[in-house]
Amino acid sequence: MQLHQIREARAAKVNEARSLLASMPTLTPEAQTKFDAIKAEIVNLEGQEARAQFVEEAERRSMGTPVHKSVTDLENSISIVEAIAAHAENRSLTGALAEFNAEQKRQGVQAKGVLIPHSLFEQRAAQTTTTAAGIVPEDFRADQFVGLLRNSMVVRSLGARVLPNLRGDVVIPRQATTSTAQWIAEGDALTDSGLTFDSIGLTPKHVGAITELSRQLLQQSNPSIEALVRDDFINVVSLAIDKALIHGDGVKEPEGLLTAATGTGTLGAPTWAKVLTVLQGLAMKNITPNAWLTHPEVATILRKTLREAGLPGYLLDNGQLAGIPVAVTNQLVKKAGAPATGRIIVGDFSEMIVGTWGSVDILTNQYAAGPYSRGAIQVRILTTCDMVPRREDAFTVIDDVTL
Repeated sequence: MQLHQIREARAAKVNEARSLLASMPTLTPEAQTKFDAIKAEIVNLEGQEARAQFVEEAERRSMGTPVHKSVTDLENSISIVEAIAAHAENRSLTGALAEFNAEQKRQGVQAKGVLIPHSLFEQRAAQTTTTAAGIVPEDFRADQFVGLLRNSMVVRSLGARVLPNLRGDVVIPRQATTSTAQWIAEGDALTDSGLTFDSIGLTPKHVGAITELSRQLLQQSNPSIEALVRDDFINVVSLAIDKALIHGDGVKEPEGLLTAATGTGTLGAPTWAKVLTVLQGLAMKNITPNAWLTHPEVATILRKTLREAGLPGYLLDNGQLAGIPVAVTNQLVKKAGAPATGRIIVGDFSEMIVGTWGSVDILTNQYAAGPYSRGAIQVRILTTCDMVPRREDAFTVIDDVTL
């Protein structure tokens, strides 16, 4: 087994031992035998972990590379459920979770709770062993879990650049103008047309969610519940970030593209000529767009509008408009009014810079009034990020599509 697989197996056995002790404070002879067997397996897995770690480090030394653990393997072996349970029970962190938190603190990251990596969130109604039916039985099928239908997260998938592990406010210098070449006659002097510069900045914006997990769920669930808890947090927090990158007000939220972008266009009742005019406007600014972003109702209109009357071919065909991919999501809401109009954003989404500060902070509260009376645990998750476009004119916002 690979190192991260050994750690996952050990975490599962630790959870099994904890559940056994929780269900039977005074062990019967049969339970004691079972506990001793689990303990022996944990000790064996710890030995395997030490050996696997030694081999990995020896391989790195033999290749002349610095001895350090694979960040990806380390982060992939971290369990959100284990982080919640450890904080709720006020016990020491172990394994990959302890290693990650120690490294984050060495880097100066401060948190009240347990830190987990952002990478786990590239994917809340209270959950209990009743509402999350089938979690305890051995035939639990996490792959068949039926969750809520949520909006599609799209912005980062369109190519936004991510700056991780930031500390203070970030200022990025930017060239505002360029020099001008000049033709001169013999003896003429060149006119100084020097460069000018400005800057763009990122400042921390905080987003979080509060949910509730039953104590029994954390104690009795098998490792498959990890995917359910992770997906639930991911969908709530990541969708909020994704929407703010589009609609954010720039005050408590990042300044979204609808506000930050300076390019505007018009489609009204969409036609092929109007689409080409929008793309021409970007080409005149030396922008090569990599995606359109729009709402499902606008996509429907584009799918049923012919490029040319009487000839085959629609504006939106095979997921593309004018040869550029189209992303469709409810995250981009219609423009309010009477009647409401549809929106489209087109541009080079690699010109977006998304910054993240530190890691994701998970904090538990066993004494919140409502959850406490039910024997449940309230969980708060917080993370910090911001967004700024490198070039505001790299995007064109169209908000007049007739629906």
